[in-house]
Amino acid sequence: MKNIILLFFLLPETLGKGDLLPSRVFHTETKTVVNVDVVTLTTYSPSVGQTDSTPNITASGFKIDTLNPKRHKIIAISRDLKKKWKFNQKVRIRKAGKYNGDYTVKDVMNKRYKNRIDILVGKDDEQVKLSNVQIIAINDK
Repeated sequence: MKNIILLFFLLPETLGKGDLLPSRVFHTETKTVVNVDVVTLTTYSPSVGQTDSTPNITASGFKIDTLNPKRHKIIAISRDLKKKWKFNQKVRIRKAGKYNGDYTVKDVMNKRYKNRIDILVGKDDEQVKLSNVQIIAINDK
């Protein structure tokens, strides 16, 4: 991973009065550059037709509240992404409209899917498919 130094210029109201100190002018912060994957996003609900024979339990062993599954903010990943995205990893989804936000990897998809993530929604929610969605690791450091 690479580190980038970002400089933010803070201009106090006393600009031009001769009392600017360097600590008041510049603020630096180090950010870690993380890899971004561009994937296809789909949605799934906890039902036998869309999962396996135990729709209320994810591949990681997490038990889903089937009355309100969206509250968990869970995603499933395609098996080709398993090496990079691990169970219980926090991720941020972008460029996905109302599905933008922070989620946790708790499930895997059927082996026929590639480069795809699946967001857990309710049984009555509309099923969607979106292309060119970004998935980014959230580092809790």
